Amino acid sequence: MKKIYPFLEGAIPAEFISESIQSHTHKKDIGGHSIFLGQVRADIVEGKEVEGIEFTAYQEMAVEKLSQLREEIFSKYDLLCMHVYHSLGLVKKGGICLFVFTSSKHRKPAMLASDELVERIKKELPIWGKEIFSDNSYQWKENKQ
Repeated sequence: MKKIYPFLEGAIPAEFISESIQSHTHKKDIGGHSIFLGQVRADIVEGKEVEGIEFTAYQEMAVEKLSQLREEIFSKYDLLCMHVYHSLGLVKKGGICLFVFTSSKHRKPAMLASDELVERIKKELPIWGKEIFSDNSYQWKENKQ
């Protein structure tokens, strides 16, 4: 089983995402990509605005679980490529915190795989987010649909 280390410190830069897309242009058997970008929202909770989310993870377990997910998703869908990156540390509102990139010969497998992967990452990986408010108080974030 191939181990993948998905973590980046802080927000995922737009340049990193564009370079990842650019690096696939030489792969001539790919006909469809699906990209999901998770972004930190400036939610208002009890009158306080979210300024950012501080992400933490049980990294060893997350890497193991993501490697299992990778195997399952590759066996279920006809994919040619799959990349997952998740932020650790503080990501300010508007910052990208999750980047999922799947590729296949045709669009549908890439889209279905990306959708399932995002849902399962949020449900199954030991990654937690602490919402930091403008008054420096915080609450642990609950993953919702």
